[in-house]
Amino acid sequence: MKTVLVSAVALIDADGRVLLSQRPPGKSMAGLWEFPGGKVEHGETPEAALIRELQEELGIDTAASCLAPLTFASHGYDDFHLLMPLFACRKWTGLPQAREGQTLRWARPERLRDYPMPPADIPLIPILRDWL
Repeated sequence: MKTVLVSAVALIDADGRVLLSQRPPGKSMAGLWEFPGGKVEHGETPEAALIRELQEELGIDTAASCLAPLTFASHGYDDFHLLMPLFACRKWTGLPQAREGQTLRWARPERLRDYPMPPADIPLIPILRDWL
């Protein structure tokens, strides 16, 4: 089974809320909420992938020094195995904007379970909640 490396981030605002992104129609798992991020390309570090994805998807800039490794998910889907490091980020420039048809929402950590998420993201919720 193929392993797919995806890097994700918990963007945390000054009020302690976490940014969630809803997968748009036409994508796999459309309608589910997830932490922003994306696939790590060949020769790219997870941090570099996040910096690129945040610029492409949300129009914000951050630096590798602002990405704190928090935890990771390891989940087997039907046709691939997902390995997903989750970083925390409290410092970026710009205002997050939905650039790829997704819906964005800031959520309190204790309310993250109110959002339907892909199976790989669900185990990250208690770790993030306890950390915040």
